Amino acid sequence: MSSQAKYKQVADRIRKAIRKGAYLPGSQLPLAKDLCVEFAVSRITIKRAVDELVHDGLVVKRRGAGTFVKIMDDTAMYKLSQSPQFGGFSEYYHGHKIHTEVLHFAIIHPAVDVAEQLKISEDDFVYDIQRLRCADGEPVVIEYTQMPMELIAGLKEKHLKDSLYRYIEGTLGLHIQSAHRTIRAVMPTEEEQKRLGITEEMPLLEVQQTAFLSDGRPFEYSLSRHRGDKMNFKAVSVR
Repeated sequence: MSSQAKYKQVADRIRKAIRKGAYLPGSQLPLAKDLCVEFAVSRITIKRAVDELVHDGLVVKRRGAGTFVKIMDDTAMYKLSQSPQFGGFSEYYHGHKIHTEVLHFAIIHPAVDVAEQLKISEDDFVYDIQRLRCADGEPVVIEYTQMPMELIAGLKEKHLKDSLYRYIEGTLGLHIQSAHRTIRAVMPTEEEQKRLGITEEMPLLEVQQTAFLSDGRPFEYSLSRHRGDKMNFKAVSVR
């Protein structure tokens, strides 16, 4: 096995351990020498594996102290599911009756800022998606999503009525790894008031997200506007 394959394999095993709760938010990873013994690899391999996890936003290095599990920093939020797969709306509301209404589905060229987030050209094509997600008969969130057409191949409207992440991982065989998120409070538009069944006085929780595959490629840029009385977001800050 090549050294590149080794460090990615080590990074993936540590990543899975974090997702399963073997390493809790704020806890320290084993020292490099102990990881070398555990995985039977060199220090260079461990360093490259940890550097990849740092890049993904899963851990942070503290000079002179070690490497620690991280969920949130000043600019981005990272949510780790207890499932081996990256969680989405369907997973968050697992056990509830979920309904999805597709409000818009088209293929367009991305705007400049979206192209930058997805690391593609403005001349490339993206799926432009708007969905209303409901749980137990109540509207919860409106999602505005764009995905690179070349990367997420064969997406049809029927897939939008189910879990997009399930299609990406189960059908396309891609592995969803991490997401950079910014959360803010916003006021609803008139259309959102009508779709979500709320008044103009009720603020929404807007989640701006860029999501990544395990090879580092961004596959989704989205704005999700959640009813503030229906969704909680939890995170741990680590210095």
